[in-house]
Amino acid sequence: MKIIGEIYISPINEGGKMSENTILDTVNFPSDLKKLSDFELKKLADELRQETISIVSKTGGHLGSSLGVVELTVAIHSVFNTPFDKLIWDVSHQCYPHKILTGRRNFMMTLRQDKGLSGFTKRSESEFDPFGAAHSSTSISAALGFTVARDLGSGVGDSIAVIGDGSISAGMAYEGLNNAGSEGRRLFVILNDNEMSIAPPAGAMSKYLSSLYANNEFYSLTQLAEGLAKNLPGPLQEGARRAKSIITGLASGGTFFEELGFSYLGPINGHDLDQLLPVLRSVKARAKGPILIHCVTKKGKGYYPAESSADKYHGVSKFDIISGEQSKSKPNAPSYTSVFGKALVSEASRDHRIVAVTAAMPSGTGINLMQKEFPQRTFDVGIAEQHAVTFAGGMAAGGLKPFCAIYSTFLQRGYDQIVHDIALQGLPVRFAIDRAGLVGADGATHAGSYDIAYLSNLPGFVVMAAADELELMNMVATAASYNDGPIAFRYPRGEGVGIDLPEKGTPLEIGKGRIIKDGKSGVAVLNFGAHLKEVKEASEVLLQAGIDITVADARFAKPLDEELVTNLAKNHSVLISIEEGAIGGFGSHLSNYLSESGLLDDDLKFRAMFLCDKFIDQGKPENMYKEAGLGVQDIIDKVKKLMGVSVVKFKNNNLSA
Repeated sequence: MKIIGEIYISPINEGGKMSENTILDTVNFPSDLKKLSDFELKKLADELRQETISIVSKTGGHLGSSLGVVELTVAIHSVFNTPFDKLIWDVSHQCYPHKILTGRRNFMMTLRQDKGLSGFTKRSESEFDPFGAAHSSTSISAALGFTVARDLGSGVGDSIAVIGDGSISAGMAYEGLNNAGSEGRRLFVILNDNEMSIAPPAGAMSKYLSSLYANNEFYSLTQLAEGLAKNLPGPLQEGARRAKSIITGLASGGTFFEELGFSYLGPINGHDLDQLLPVLRSVKARAKGPILIHCVTKKGKGYYPAESSADKYHGVSKFDIISGEQSKSKPNAPSYTSVFGKALVSEASRDHRIVAVTAAMPSGTGINLMQKEFPQRTFDVGIAEQHAVTFAGGMAAGGLKPFCAIYSTFLQRGYDQIVHDIALQGLPVRFAIDRAGLVGADGATHAGSYDIAYLSNLPGFVVMAAADELELMNMVATAASYNDGPIAFRYPRGEGVGIDLPEKGTPLEIGKGRIIKDGKSGVAVLNFGAHLKEVKEASEVLLQAGIDITVADARFAKPLDEELVTNLAKNHSVLISIEEGAIGGFGSHLSNYLSESGLLDDDLKFRAMFLCDKFIDQGKPENMYKEAGLGVQDIIDKVKKLMGVSVVKFKNNNLSA
């Protein structure tokens, strides 16, 4: 056994279990926790933390958040009767200890891998995951739904929502709290307050929560006010209650939540089972209405490298337990995210009207580079994508040039605002859409599959996709110079293709694509986005087989380069479009143009290649694209089939994308 900081680290065997006999070895499901004493539960928590560290050191994943809820996980499962009682983890990147205790311990070494366990809760994976999650702020609403189902006789028990201080700052959480408070039904909300979202916490709610446990004098004042009220005659007590609220303000120990209709308990130490267990047992036995339990925890608790890291090991690759050093492969090219961040800083240095907005993901989107260089022009609004979009719209209407940088999957949350507040008013907001396409280990919940479709159908919207890192730089420059309406550009996760980059980008002509290679076979492939690399690989293989295809890059889904499309259609017998997006996107717009212009009336064979119509689970991106029907071999097969050539499977490891 090795000692690291506060904890003992035991090596795990190939099945993912610690090699020494432990209390954890006696726990297969939460029902086994009922047999343990409080002392044994504390030891179990220590062992659970050890195992979580050991597993994630080999699989990678969301470590810091999981370490922060170890004791809370043990306490909830020991007190409540899951899965009859419904435990709902908000976002659920903190669910690894939960998975270990709920029958999935032997499978934890498959975490976030092909055909393995999801990194989030997933209804199809276990009955102990009553509600799937990966986006934030949904747990309270879902828990209230289960609560109503219970009260209407559906045969379910209590509902427990565990939500972080970052997630509870989002609008949907407020909506859930408001509705739950007004309903007045027995419901448990556990606020996991670690003062740490992915980025430093932003907003007034974070400051308010901090004040609840940071100022002991305030509590004294509160207690005094309560004591005075109790000594007043009955008719005067209501007035005293209102006066107390005026005197002590919202920081009076839960007034905000109490005014919403919740009973507030806390703050309590979320790592102290001597506090957690009695509180949970008491509320389970006595609660009649909604209860909010405020638990203060530490992200990365018990593992010094995580505790001391700026991001608290939110998301890590495989790492060495002793040093905490992560085993990241050395990139061959800069990431698209970093290219965007540097390009934005470059543009902002020449135009003081450029500002940047992100929703709790400054480093994930590259906005951290802008934040460092121009802090007064950079805004992290927290987990609030709807607000971010309209906020950017207001700045655009005020004469600024906002870049709104949000992951594709999270931008979905701001779609109403995109339509109503941006597109309808024709406001020049620049949307930088990171994580376009399939994203690997985070799976279907984080896939950027739909933005091409949900933006391209909006009047007046310009929609671009970068085929490589130079194109991304050019699109940043294009967006910076464009003021006629909303404009968006998408780019994938991961590193670029490795080409030389200039000091600054060059604005593109709106709605103009490019020919990459002229072919002689009568087959043209029109690419939109970062799959150009795969298209080029397929073209090289086809050329070896005597099929010389034309390769073009659309650059724009909207406005479509009609001249380019017309030339491709008239000069080729086969036209194939390719995009890293779902049905209804670039291919659909292209098909509509071909049909309406009569270009399909003759002998042109047109086919659109896009992501297959299903949610694709986590795995290596190349395998996910293969499953989606967008691998190099899929492109080769499509061309050959349309040409009437027999399909040959190429045994080349480099063609597995």
